[in-house]
Amino acid sequence: MIVYNHAFDLYHTIFRLLHFLNKFENETILEIERIRIWDFYLLFPSKIHEIRLKQNESVVRKIRKEFIKDSNNPYERITDSRKVFEKIKPYQLAALNCIASYGIIDKSLLNQQRISIINKKILTEFVGNFEELSPKERNVITLMTSHFNQVSLFGTEGLKNRTNLIESKYDA
Repeated sequence: MIVYNHAFDLYHTIFRLLHFLNKFENETILEIERIRIWDFYLLFPSKIHEIRLKQNESVVRKIRKEFIKDSNNPYERITDSRKVFEKIKPYQLAALNCIASYGIIDKSLLNQQRISIINKKILTEFVGNFEELSPKERNVITLMTSHFNQVSLFGTEGLKNRTNLIESKYDA
């Protein structure tokens, strides 16, 4: 039996990453690891409920409970999040290189593990040609690009540590 999983589809990865990037303006700089983490949670929204939140983030806890329902979709069930996160890495990096080849993001910054939007007009045109996202997908993108964009990537309170998708104990 052949089963399709959009996690391993380069074109779907480009589609997802463009939606994240469209939330930002020209010259915005993002870390590659941050957008990779966001993409993982867009692929597997039920895993958002496993992100460790601080005590004072009760509003975020309420938002994710209300707007990103935990589903029992068997295709979203994964046993080892870290392993799946590493398996999708080549697709994410290839998608970023493809997006850079269209002149949407700065190709030279990719080597520095950074993403910088250089042409918002082309980005908006691409995203404008896509179909509408589902409400759940829109909610995940909004939560990730608003609250989790404010959280540091590094440290004990950082996004890498909270999600446990990437090793963080050796970060500065």
